[in-house]
Amino acid sequence: MAGIKSLVKDTAVYGLSSIIGRFLNWGLVPLYTYLFSEADYGIVSYLYAIVAVVIVVLNYGMETGFFRYASKDDDYEKVYCTCLVSIVSTSLLFIAIVGQFLTPISTALKLPHHPSYVFMMAFTVGIDAITNIPFAYLRFRRKAWTFAAIKLINIGVNIGLNLFFLLACPKIQESAPQLISWFYDPLGGASFGVGWIFLANVISTLTVLACLIPWMRVKRFIVDTGLLKDMLDYSWPLLVLGVAGNLSQGMGQIIIPYLFPDNPEGARAMVGLYGANIKIAVVMMMFTQAFRYAYEPFIFSRARSQGEDKTQAYCDAMKYFVIFGLAIFLGVMFYLPVLKHFISPAYWEGLRVVPIMMIADLCFGIYFNLSLWYKLTDRTRWGMYLSLLGFILMLGGNLILVPMIGMPDGYIGSAWAALISYAGIMTVSYMLGRKYYPIPYEVKRMGCYSILAALLWGIGAYCDFPYAMWMTYLIRSLLLILYMLLVAYYENIPVVSARLHSLLSSADRKTRKP
Repeated sequence: MAGIKSLVKDTAVYGLSSIIGRFLNWGLVPLYTYLFSEADYGIVSYLYAIVAVVIVVLNYGMETGFFRYASKDDDYEKVYCTCLVSIVSTSLLFIAIVGQFLTPISTALKLPHHPSYVFMMAFTVGIDAITNIPFAYLRFRRKAWTFAAIKLINIGVNIGLNLFFLLACPKIQESAPQLISWFYDPLGGASFGVGWIFLANVISTLTVLACLIPWMRVKRFIVDTGLLKDMLDYSWPLLVLGVAGNLSQGMGQIIIPYLFPDNPEGARAMVGLYGANIKIAVVMMMFTQAFRYAYEPFIFSRARSQGEDKTQAYCDAMKYFVIFGLAIFLGVMFYLPVLKHFISPAYWEGLRVVPIMMIADLCFGIYFNLSLWYKLTDRTRWGMYLSLLGFILMLGGNLILVPMIGMPDGYIGSAWAALISYAGIMTVSYMLGRKYYPIPYEVKRMGCYSILAALLWGIGAYCDFPYAMWMTYLIRSLLLILYMLLVAYYENIPVVSARLHSLLSSADRKTRKP
């Protein structure tokens, strides 16, 4: 029990730092959308999507490999040193290659006029890959608070520099230009545009590297080539899984510029609209991530127990994930007229993707919950197969739907492709789970809740009074409360359901009186 409590505590610390970080970086989106055009923000969204894939390639599964071999080898320092040297070598080589072939790489990425953006992001992702191994070492040594503190330092520096470069520097240039001219003018000042975002990333990443240097000093410099070979053999399926997964998640932002080569400006504008609006839907992704941090230790600790209590716990976890996910969906959709101010009005035409991406992210969260069958039965290769299936569905959906819809709304096809992909792997995983590790999920009840949420969403959408918004929000708030009350009643949630049951029983008795 003490071990589980410690695991839960560490998970909470890691989860808190990651979720806070994602939330604070999410908070920069309004700044970007109000300062930059759709095409300029499209460059940011596009490069970030590519970076998410490159970081997986540069880590080539060594983070997980480190945990695997450090836990089974008494000389974990040897494992750490071997991992660190390997990742540092390949990351520095990557940075050097990008620097050497910057012009053709920038052209291939459809950014021939912005090679500095490409190099800054390549440098950032290379250093990020290096720091991932010391972060893994901190987790292995159970230094959760140190891990979280350095992560939060990274976030604080990045946000502070964004505010300084994008808001403070233009004001300082007007009143006291001599204070910043030494670095601001050579880079182009305000005309450097979104480049300041990438420069803030470079500096914050170097700050993290500096913070981790004490943990990168190994006691003995040992590189075991045999061990490295074993770790690479172990990690390559994780590389395939990670690349396929991240390519799927960023597919819309990555592929759109290549589907409209004759109109690069319009393509970047579509990427900007899509990237900004899916940030509203990221609330569902945050919920899924928070649930994931708690769920993984939960399922593995429950796996040790026997009997129906174990499977009932898995069923309840899935059911309540769906219940809360649907509540988040209704909350976002009912109050979207307020939440849309999170981005600039210039981006509002892309709000159509929000409900599609919310449902897609909910399907992905359900898929993650279903994945316990291959984790608990040591059939992890199925995780790779399902990720590849999701990638194929995502790629195919984008290649068909985006050109079919065309300019300027093609990005809606990317949202539908995401929904098709996530719903597809969710369904396949459920069917395979019934064969290899059957769990009696309450599918009918979850389906009823989904239908209820859909009906309430439809009623809420119909009750839209532009000249009396207070009435709109009142009705929608009552609908959201109705959803929660009905769920509480049927799930027999204490206090709320008892009171509701009493009211319904009383009403039923009155109707039966002669």
